[in-house]
Amino acid sequence: MSSNNPISMAGTYTTVQGDTWDAIAYRLWQRETLMHLLLEANPDYGDLLVFGPDVKLSVPQIAVPAKIPDLPPWMNGRLS
Repeated sequence: MSSNNPISMAGTYTTVQGDTWDAIAYRLWQRETLMHLLLEANPDYGDLLVFGPDVKLSVPQIAVPAKIPDLPPWMNGRLS
């Protein structure tokens, strides 16, 4: 397993009171932008914004992309 591209463990996550999709994704993968993967894996809970305690969610196995720091366009070659 590469430290630059870790693989998450497939399994389950048990919510605590006040959990949200983005907070769970950040806790699991350090990327709140991956919350859509949790939503896809748990369609029965798609209408919830804030979880109560003890909800069992399926966690998909994914390759977490290496985090690229946010750079201004002049530093990352994206000038147009």
